[in-house]
Amino acid sequence: MKTTKIISSKLQRRQVLAGAFGVAALALGACSKQDETAKAESNAIEPAQAYDILAKEGKGFTVGSMMTANTVYVLFDPQCPHCGHLWEQSTPLHKKIKFVWMPVAFINAKSAPQGAALLTAANPLEAMTAHEASILAGTGGTAASSSVPDDIAASIKKNTELFNRMGADSVPHIVAKNQSTGQVVTHTGALETAALTEFLGMN
Repeated sequence: MKTTKIISSKLQRRQVLAGAFGVAALALGACSKQDETAKAESNAIEPAQAYDILAKEGKGFTVGSMMTANTVYVLFDPQCPHCGHLWEQSTPLHKKIKFVWMPVAFINAKSAPQGAALLTAANPLEAMTAHEASILAGTGGTAASSSVPDDIAASIKKNTELFNRMGADSVPHIVAKNQSTGQVVTHTGALETAALTEFLGMN
C-alpha cells in the first residue's frame, strides 16, 4: 500500500512539474517559421536601423501613452499564443510607454485576415484584447473576412518583409529604445511584465 502511495505521489509531482514547465515555455517562448526562410539572414539590418525603418515604413496600431516620445515596436502574428502572452503582460505598462503592434503573417491562413481586422478596428485596444484572449483560450481568435483590402494586405506584406530583413525568425519580436541607456534593443519571445520593464530600462 505504501509503495502504491509513493508511486502515486511521484506521478502527481511529475504532472505538476510538467504543467509548470508548460507555462514557463509559453511565457518565454516564441512562434517560429517552420520553413527554410526561418534561417536568419547574414546581412540582416542592425537594430538601430531597424528601429528607424519600422518607424517610417511599418504599419501598426498604437496603444499606451501617446505623450511619450519613446516607442516600442512589436512585430506579431495574430495566430501566435506567445504574442498573446506578451500582449497581456505589456498592458500594465500602457500608462508609461507607447507600443505599436505590427502584424506579420506566416503561421497560417488566418494570420493576414486577422491582422487586417486588428489594423482596421475602430478600437484596437479592445479588439486586440478580445482577440488575444480567444487565442490563449484556444478558440482561434477574432472572426475575420478572408477578403483583405489591397492596401491593408500590402501593409501586412511590408511588415513581414521588414521582419525578414531584420533576420528575425520568431514572434513576438520587440524593437525598442532602452530608456536608461538610449540604445536600441531587440528581443524575441514573450516576457513577463517585470522582465519587460527591465528590458525597456523603465526600472
